[in-house]
Formats: sequence, C-alpha cells, structure tokens
Amino acid sequence: MDFNSLAQQFTEFYYNQFDSDRTQLGNLYRDESMLTFETSQMQGAKSIVEKLVSLPFQKVTHRITTLDAQPASQSGDVLVMITGDLLIDDEANPQRFSQVFHLIPEGNSYYVFNDIFRLNYSA
Repeated sequence: MDFNSLAQQFTEFYYNQFDSDRTQLGNLYRDESMLTFETSQMQGAKSIVEKLVSLPFQKVTHRITTLDAQPASQSGDVLVMITGDLLIDDEANPQRFSQVFHLIPEGNSYYVFNDIFRLNYSA
C-alpha cells in the first residue's frame, strides 16, 4: 500500500473511532508513543487515552479539510498532517484544528509514535 492510501485509511479509522468511542484508541499507541495536545505532553498508551477521554466534551465530529502524507524513513514510517474542523457538542461554530501523526510499521500494521494536536485560532 502506498503512503497516501495508508494515510487516508488511518485518518478515516482514527477519527471515526475518536468520534464514536475514544476509549478504544489505546491499541493505536505504544509505551514509547508521545502525544502533544496543545501545551500538554504525555507518553505511553495509557496516559494518552486518559488524556483523550478526559477532554471536556461529550460529542465530537472531525471534518477533514486537508490530508498530506510523506514517507518519513526507509523503514516505512509515514508522516501524516491533517487540518479540519471540530464540531463539539451542540456548538454551532466549528473550531479549526491541525494534527500530525508519525506512523511506525509494526508487523502488518502501524502504530502512532508521535501525535501533535493544536487548535488554530484566528489572529
């Protein structure tokens, strides 16, 4: 599978899972994985999922605007950058976000080594 197809499939899976039940995202991370969420950093699947589950909203929908991918090494790593809109609970106005994933091959699959999330505010 080429890196663009992988990025597309991963992105669809990740955001569908996040939007429906983010407690189930732990299998995408490992102990060495790191999440930077705004100004907070955490390492390890357990800490990352605890952070994602603790976010102060009940309902969320991600709408993807752009998706870019590049091979990150000769080992098959892939960098994925996403921009889009977040619809949170019943708010009428979406919030803009950016997210970057560094995916590492593992057997026939990939896991998230790095995950950087940032809300984009207008200046």
